[in-house]
Amino acid sequence: MSSQVFKMDTPPCLDTVYQAVFTLYHNPDTSEKEKASYWLQALQRSVYSWKVADEMLREKRDLESCYFAAQTMRSKIQYSFLELPQEAHISLRDSLVEHIGQVNDATNTVIVTQLCLALADLALQMSSWQSPVLDLINQFGGKHLGPLLEILTVLPEEVNSRSLRLGANRRNEIILSLGMASGTVIQFLKSCLSNSGDNTQIHIKILRCFTSWISIQAITLADVSENIVIAHAFNVLANHQSTPGVHEAATDCLCALLQCLEDNNNQQSLELQLFTGVMALEESFHLSVAHEDQDKSMNYCRIFTELAESFLEKIVNGSTANEAHYAIKILNLVLTCVGHHDYEVAEITFNLWYRLSEELYQKNSEPLISMFKPYVERLIESLCRHCEMEPDHEGLLEDGEDFADFRVKVSELIKDVVFIVGSSNCFRQMFLSLQQTNVTWHSSEAALFVMQAVAKNILPEENEVVPKVVEAILHLPETTHIAVRYTSVLLLGELCEWIEKHPQSLETILNFLLYCLQQPQLASAAAIALQNICSACQDHMTVHFNGLLQIIQSLDTFRITNEAAIGLLKGVSLILGRMPGDQIQQAMKQICWVQVNPLNHLIENDVKTERGTNSDPVLWFDRLAAIFRHTKPPVDNGAVHPCQPVITEIWPVLSKACNKYQGDIRVMERCCRCLRFAVRCVGKQSAHLLEPLVQQIVMLYQVNQHSCFLYLGSILVDEYGSEPGCVQGLLDMLQAFIAPTMRVLQETNGLKNHPDTVDDLFRLCARFLQRMPVQFLQAATLPCILDCALLACTLDHRDANASVMKFFCDLIHSGRHRPEDEAYEVRQTLVKSLISERGQVLVSNLIHASVLCLHSYMLSDVADVIMELMYTDRAAVSQWLQNALQSLPTQNSGGSVTATQTQLADFHQLLTRAEDSKAITHALRGFARLYR
Repeated sequence: MSSQVFKMDTPPCLDTVYQAVFTLYHNPDTSEKEKASYWLQALQRSVYSWKVADEMLREKRDLESCYFAAQTMRSKIQYSFLELPQEAHISLRDSLVEHIGQVNDATNTVIVTQLCLALADLALQMSSWQSPVLDLINQFGGKHLGPLLEILTVLPEEVNSRSLRLGANRRNEIILSLGMASGTVIQFLKSCLSNSGDNTQIHIKILRCFTSWISIQAITLADVSENIVIAHAFNVLANHQSTPGVHEAATDCLCALLQCLEDNNNQQSLELQLFTGVMALEESFHLSVAHEDQDKSMNYCRIFTELAESFLEKIVNGSTANEAHYAIKILNLVLTCVGHHDYEVAEITFNLWYRLSEELYQKNSEPLISMFKPYVERLIESLCRHCEMEPDHEGLLEDGEDFADFRVKVSELIKDVVFIVGSSNCFRQMFLSLQQTNVTWHSSEAALFVMQAVAKNILPEENEVVPKVVEAILHLPETTHIAVRYTSVLLLGELCEWIEKHPQSLETILNFLLYCLQQPQLASAAAIALQNICSACQDHMTVHFNGLLQIIQSLDTFRITNEAAIGLLKGVSLILGRMPGDQIQQAMKQICWVQVNPLNHLIENDVKTERGTNSDPVLWFDRLAAIFRHTKPPVDNGAVHPCQPVITEIWPVLSKACNKYQGDIRVMERCCRCLRFAVRCVGKQSAHLLEPLVQQIVMLYQVNQHSCFLYLGSILVDEYGSEPGCVQGLLDMLQAFIAPTMRVLQETNGLKNHPDTVDDLFRLCARFLQRMPVQFLQAATLPCILDCALLACTLDHRDANASVMKFFCDLIHSGRHRPEDEAYEVRQTLVKSLISERGQVLVSNLIHASVLCLHSYMLSDVADVIMELMYTDRAAVSQWLQNALQSLPTQNSGGSVTATQTQLADFHQLLTRAEDSKAITHALRGFARLYR
């Protein structure tokens, strides 16, 4: 194996393939396994794998080779169908049918699934196969029931597979043909159900198959009311002793049906039938709870929640101040599920409550909100109980564990729905629950957790409950459970806006938090609370700055995360910006050197970097960046920025750091980020550092093409690009960046493998267009940049593509904006020349990218470029678009028409008549569906 080359230029010997598969699964040598894996991947990518997979499936030597062959066949049909000539489609179909026909009870189910998926994907793409469903039922209906049901299940599921790229026309054709075959399928499933006896696996397959056809509405709601499969699903669900797999399949079936019901609002008799049937499952839910069968309880909860979601708009729109819609009863059933002892059951319902809050927020109707208030009160009470820790739990919850994640979701949900009951009411109810006698620590903590979620919504003028809460927190006994104290400290931080209106309490609170900072288990909560209070109470906190400075100087003696430390620095920096001007420089210097000294120690002593520790330079860069980013003092015109001398003093250390860590991309990204905020902090007053900074990043970029240098370059252009004395130096910087950048991007798959470089390069170019358009448009590097941008149009990386499109927008726009500018005519001439020269390629690439490469959410950026082109020369764009459309493929890989001449003409008309980007986006998305 080690002598094999991983590019497949000739058909391999079948024995070599078997040897590679054996090595992959059975050789204990990891390096040999890896070689075998690479070689087999190369085989799968090659055109020879069609024949190899077929031969291996015929020979059936062993389980692993059959699985490899089946998986290869499926992936080739899914991703590489275009490799196969149309005349080979029939023989491939017959071969797959033959392989499936040889499946027996001993065949591994994974292999069967892969073969069934392969045949389904083939049927969807092979337009010459007119009636695959009927043919397959006739072929396999009598003797291969399991595989046939599997094929009939995956066939509708694969209709919307993005990787198949069927195109809207073919997809509509398929859905129409599936609809025409649905009667035969229903009869087939009815026959299977009648003859299956107690065969659990067949029951599951029947329900899954029906679900699949319902989900894409190939079986319509009109065919459902008397359907035997739906009746069977209800019977299964009514019996709490049903086999778990069948119970889950019946649940999936009913949920799919309810989702279709939501999309079709005119099925009143069916609505009532399903509503009545689902409501009748309440007793079965209670039995599942009594028998501690949580999986079934979760299934019933899914069904009740899905019913509520399908009726939600009707419940809200059909209710009046005097009378609620009849279906509102389902909310009681959902709340019964929320009351289940396990929080995982309650979590199933969360999306329903989000949607309800959204509907009520949009309606903004007090009578309607009052109608739903009791339901949300019950919801919050139940959620509070679910947030209780175990009574014997010691210490704090660990971040990342399932229960901690659930509590985060509860907090977000409560913030979303609390307006229905009122934040103050919710806060007061939780406080009252704390006043009850014999209240346990874990119920107290849960109530405090809910109060924490709504605390920021409490009116700062509130003087009844909040003062008592603050007083109680400040006097919590040391013996109180640590989790109660931790949540109380966080709650104090959330009350920061109330504290800002009650500054008389501030000093006591700060002393309390300083004490908590020194308690290892409370330190992080105290740091978060301090950050919130610093941010909200900036004007009141300046007198406490010396105390905060002492905290900053002692940061590493506290048991807090670096994230919490950065948060504290942010809060202190915000206060720093509010201090008297003559005090800022000295204070800034003190807090900066607390971070710079350890960084300098790492550099001078060549300390080995250990990620996440004090020997990690990233830790100190992030802290410095937080200080630079959030220190924003007002500076009078002509006055020296108070932070400028500090940054000048620190610069030599940052420069040494750049040289020291130049090979480590993680460290350099954070170093450049730190420099970015340093430059932003003092603006043009960092001009004396511009030349040495540019020289250094240019030199480092020649050796290590870290894209963060390009990004930092864009910040410098933004700050100094409009300064005449800086223009040439910045253009020289661009010139120096281009050669190494193109070297990276012109490698094989260079654009795809280096999206950050693409992103940062075109951010940089966009800054040049914004700050010095004429000089950039005349730059010798521009043709090279444009060629790169044209190629990058098809890059399906969100940020990188957005930067490329923004670059083109700015480029075209620069030729027509600010007509009063003295350089307007020069800009206009330069841009018109560029558009005339490259407009056709640009439009062709944009259309090609839109239909074949980019995600639909990225097309709005493409639309902006096309709109800019139209503002410049609509007639030329019309012709370029016509040419671009003629170059698109007329058929997909299966021989189906992608876009008809009428559809092409309609799209051309929509685009050329569009008056805004929104219309172009809509047209692009509709047109792209024809090719996907």
